[in-house]
Amino acid sequence: MEPLEPLPVIRPMLATPGPLPGVGEEAEWAFETKWDGARCVVAVAGDGSLRLSTRAGDDVTARYPELAEIGRLLGGRAAVLDGEVVALADGRPDFGLLQRRLGVVNPRRAAQLAVRYPVHLVLFDVMHLDGRPLLALPYRDRRSLLSGLGLVGPHSSVPGYAVGHGQRAWDITLRAGFEGLVAKRLLSPYTPGIRSDQWRKIKHTPAQDVLIGGWTEGRGGIAGLPGAVLAGVEVPEGLRYVGSVGSGFSALERRDLARLLAVIPRDTSPFMNPVDLPAHWVEPRLVAEITMAGWTAAGRLRSPVWHRLRSDLTRDELGG
Repeated sequence: MEPLEPLPVIRPMLATPGPLPGVGEEAEWAFETKWDGARCVVAVAGDGSLRLSTRAGDDVTARYPELAEIGRLLGGRAAVLDGEVVALADGRPDFGLLQRRLGVVNPRRAAQLAVRYPVHLVLFDVMHLDGRPLLALPYRDRRSLLSGLGLVGPHSSVPGYAVGHGQRAWDITLRAGFEGLVAKRLLSPYTPGIRSDQWRKIKHTPAQDVLIGGWTEGRGGIAGLPGAVLAGVEVPEGLRYVGSVGSGFSALERRDLARLLAVIPRDTSPFMNPVDLPAHWVEPRLVAEITMAGWTAAGRLRSPVWHRLRSDLTRDELGG
């Protein structure tokens, strides 16, 4: 038997936050649902074996044993695919459920969790197929090839997309409770690892990824636990403090945060600007996503609310 041809390592193309394309140009765009999950590149060899990689290139194949079905569905074809791993509740992504699967490295534990909290792989692009690179093909042609691969199974699907009618797609996803839309130019090539304006992500609620640089203690029933986290964003001069986030946490999230923050303490503030709060400082390694009403004139978060810990992201990935 001839050895299998090695598959290329392809980093996922990234979207730029932006507005919906205008009415005069929306016919040039496709609109996909934005899924609240963990980005995943799937490399499937001709023998059906596969490797699942995160946005940073980490191998997470053992974390999701139920996704081995992708190799069987391809029926001997080799491909590199792009998608999002989600955990569904009532047909919509639930990142809280997905968090139960993130970080699991023990195969036996992963198999147990696959039964209790199964994941689903939403596929939306194909970058390499049967030894042929597809990066230069336009989006609409890649999507046509992807739709013909038969990748619909108990744990995988290839959702459709709308051409034009961006406002209608926006309204539908808003009513259905999805995170937002991704608009992609029909003629856009696939540019690995690049945050491109050919893809735009438009969220229903303004959101911001921040780094946690400290925390303040809660009172009453949450004494000893984080009452609020101190948020920062990277700027050329360093880490800029942008405000404290104290609402939106569940009791479980506060306990989990206390455990994670306890192992990364530091003696001094990691922020370049002053913080007028009695705080416990930590190394700014943990990434959180918060929702907000916008920014104040002073560059602070307006009415921030905790959404989730981004355990799928590291500090180095925030800029890319």
